[in-house]
Amino acid sequence: QVQLVESGGGLVQAGGSLRLSCASSGRTFSIYAMGWFRQAPGKEREIVAAITMGGCSTYYSDSMKGRFTISRDNAKNTVYLQMNSLKPEDTAVYYCAAGSGFGGVASQYRYWGQGTQVTVSS
Repeated sequence: QVQLVESGGGLVQAGGSLRLSCASSGRTFSIYAMGWFRQAPGKEREIVAAITMGGCSTYYSDSMKGRFTISRDNAKNTVYLQMNSLKPEDTAVYYCAAGSGFGGVASQYRYWGQGTQVTVSS
């Protein structure tokens, strides 16, 4: 069983930055690919970024490329999402997820955190 806890969300003005963290319990963190997803009110959950278990490969949704960076520290059982140049449309609940598959499909991920709210004001 893997438990994931996100932190770092909050309120920020457009153009600002936030860094989300997702800490994992247990000693199996390094065997999982990790992903960040988000869900805005009235919208479906969408992929933000993903990273392989070793951190060598990453994936980004087109709208996040160049603004967001995913990284992981397996020694700390933590995955990060650095978000720069934030826009009001980035407002959503952000979730981290762990799974055996690497990619942008939510069903590939077995374990999910509770989410952290990110609000970007204009």
